[in-house]
Amino acid sequence: MTTNLPRVAVLASGRGSNLAALIAARDRGELPVEFVLVGSDKAGAGALRLAEDAGIPTLALDPRSFPNRLAFDLALFEHIAASGAEWLVLAGYMRIVDGAALAPWVGRMINIHPSLLPKYRGLHTHRRALEAGDREHGASVHFVTAELDGGPVIAQARIPVHPDDDEGQLAQRLLPLEHRLLPAVLGLLTSRRLQWHAGSPQLDERPLRAPLRLGPQGLVPAE
Repeated sequence: MTTNLPRVAVLASGRGSNLAALIAARDRGELPVEFVLVGSDKAGAGALRLAEDAGIPTLALDPRSFPNRLAFDLALFEHIAASGAEWLVLAGYMRIVDGAALAPWVGRMINIHPSLLPKYRGLHTHRRALEAGDREHGASVHFVTAELDGGPVIAQARIPVHPDDDEGQLAQRLLPLEHRLLPAVLGLLTSRRLQWHAGSPQLDERPLRAPLRLGPQGLVPAE
């Protein structure tokens, strides 16, 4: 059913815990959006089942059915555009997107990444934080650009690293903060308080000089 709410598409490759958090925020009335599509590169992704249960249209495309990454991405983004989506969220989407395909979405596309960017772009972020002896770890939401995990960071959530943490414990403690961080940032974007201007983020028509931080009551300016 079409509404006048901001229209959002989500891409996910895995179980969809961040998608579940977005849907829950919508259902609580905290995130007034319409999810028009959940897409995946894996037909068995749990995120697709979550979307189906929530009555959200789904799409699964197999990258092996396309001659190269660009062809896959162009087909995927054609479906996203056809859904009527205004905004796009990467919520555990594990493929690198071709720059030519994502170009029309720059400024309307965000990703959540489990590190305090610019640290640890790519995979195995929890392991790399532990191996580096970091005392603090976290998650970042950033605008997506052609550079892998390199777009401007909008907001971050931070946790201390405990001496006895292993990779699984660190990931488990961070996940609930990810589930608060992503809906909060998406809400700023879809309300147009957060905007892309001349290659940089603006919040309330002012340049966002440093990433917002997730506090007990939500997003606050960095100290």
